[in-house]
Amino acid sequence: MPKHFRPAGKKKEGNAAKYITRTKAVNYLQVSLAIFRKLCILKGVFPRQPKKKVEGNHKTYYHMKDIAFLAHDPLIEKFRQIKVHRKKVKKAIAKKNRDLADRLLNRPPTYKLDRLVLERYPTFVDALRDLDDCLTMVHLFAALPAVDGERIEVKRIHNCRRLSHEWQAYISRTHALRKTFISVKGIYYQAEVQGQKITWLTPHALQQVLTDDVDFNVMLTFLEFYETLLGFVNFKLYHSINVNYPPILDPRLEALAAVLYSVPELYALCRYMSTGSGRAIGNSDSGGVNEKESGAIKENEDGNNKASAKTDESELRLAQLQHQLPSNEPGALMHLVEESTAVDTDDDETKECKSLFKNLKFYLSREVPRESLLFIIPAFGGTVSWEGEGAPFNEIDEDITHQIVDRPTQSHVFLSREYVQPQWVFDCVNARIILPTDGYLVGRVPPPHLSPFVDNDAEGYIPEYAETIKRLQAAARNEVLPLPGDEDLDNSLVAAMMDRTESNEAAEKKRKLEMLEKQYHDELKMEIDGVTFSNLSNKKPDKSQDTMDKDDAKSDHEDEKKQAEKDNDDISTALMSRRKRGLYKAMEIGRERKQDKVELLKKRKKNADSSASAKRR
Repeated sequence: MPKHFRPAGKKKEGNAAKYITRTKAVNYLQVSLAIFRKLCILKGVFPRQPKKKVEGNHKTYYHMKDIAFLAHDPLIEKFRQIKVHRKKVKKAIAKKNRDLADRLLNRPPTYKLDRLVLERYPTFVDALRDLDDCLTMVHLFAALPAVDGERIEVKRIHNCRRLSHEWQAYISRTHALRKTFISVKGIYYQAEVQGQKITWLTPHALQQVLTDDVDFNVMLTFLEFYETLLGFVNFKLYHSINVNYPPILDPRLEALAAVLYSVPELYALCRYMSTGSGRAIGNSDSGGVNEKESGAIKENEDGNNKASAKTDESELRLAQLQHQLPSNEPGALMHLVEESTAVDTDDDETKECKSLFKNLKFYLSREVPRESLLFIIPAFGGTVSWEGEGAPFNEIDEDITHQIVDRPTQSHVFLSREYVQPQWVFDCVNARIILPTDGYLVGRVPPPHLSPFVDNDAEGYIPEYAETIKRLQAAARNEVLPLPGDEDLDNSLVAAMMDRTESNEAAEKKRKLEMLEKQYHDELKMEIDGVTFSNLSNKKPDKSQDTMDKDDAKSDHEDEKKQAEKDNDDISTALMSRRKRGLYKAMEIGRERKQDKVELLKKRKKNADSSASAKRR
């Protein structure tokens, strides 16, 4: 018998030993399919695609090591205890033993996911890299209606709103927001936190309806883990800027947040982070999310939140709301927190974002998307207020420079401020300059809202308004700004850009006039020299004939060059393998589709321009 002989059926090898189907995995773990799904979501286990599917292509496969990883997790025992507890409650109710049922319902088995966060994300950077879906899911549930009797608990929705506002307050405080874009799905944001770019989507502030097409059980399982993850991330980020977490808000603003949750609560968080309520953290630079540290912080919360401290902090925040502090604007209060080090560690991009809306004061009308603008404007150094209770200043404030409106008519107009549409704020943020407000005035059709996530050079098509913004950006970089103290400081940049554009147009006109003048002098000199029109006309055909011969030779040379390139491509394709040839053809098809899309956009733009010119006539 050979040394390495293995009898058939005794031991599996290869893909049959590495992978297991979902049905066998459920039987191996001795759990239901719903609990198996929940375990896979919480532990981050996903199906695999083996090269050779032993039991058929219609089945789902998991890696055997992942299933063994799930089998040793303590959560399985917790889920079994919960199942047994439900059976006990059901049995007590069936026997009409209401006292036993109430005792069981008051003491259900619970579990925590803190260990899973540390297990899946060993370092804090790993958690930041995987935060896109987390933020999108939390902001989605934060926009759902908090109504009793629905499939989603009210406390879960309130918790999502709290976590989302805490995240937005940190991004606004640290000026980490980089891009924003309004789409049909919602509003996209991109922030840069500790060198990691984080992109998330928030739904529009509309009435949401819970449909039956969505499996909310699966989504709530994801949300359960994402709530824990975002809580740890907020805890780490707040302590990195020496601010206590969870924040203690003003009771008056919290009462307002119960009615209008979006504006007062986010504004209260910005106030809290700006009133010097931070503290020094000795180990704020640790690499991972430490479970023991967070537990110790939570245990010490009761000792730190004494009645006297609450009273002092509440009085300070109320004093700010009542204009008893000299710097009451959110943009100015952002700079009141004393940093742990005296050295300015902000990079150039952060400094640019911090000073974009500097010295600008905004007022939001009631019809504009308040929550989005209240998040964006302070993130870029501006001061903002709104119409309603809890606002830092009223509409009649004479220092307001821009009022964001979305109605064609206004009850009263102040001549000292600009009335612009909300799109102007988003376009200024993406362009990183103060754009002219002429195209965004009330009642006008605004310019196209361009996405900052699209690379126009790679796509091969640059919109006309993108070229205009590029010219304005170049003018802003090359123009000398006025000295501080000028009364028209907020409008000087726009005026400088417009002056530069007008000077470029004047220079182009002057160059054309000089060319025409030179042509006139040449013709006059030829007339003085005695060159007749007949001699000039006889010379022109020869020149045109030579030009035609040169053009024909040039076209023949181009045809020969194209033919040579085609032959080289055919030879290269013939030498490729079948798989590489298929990939090459797919790349060529992708290039052709992109070129066709560019040609379609150019054609649409040409038709739009022709129709617009016809209407003007």
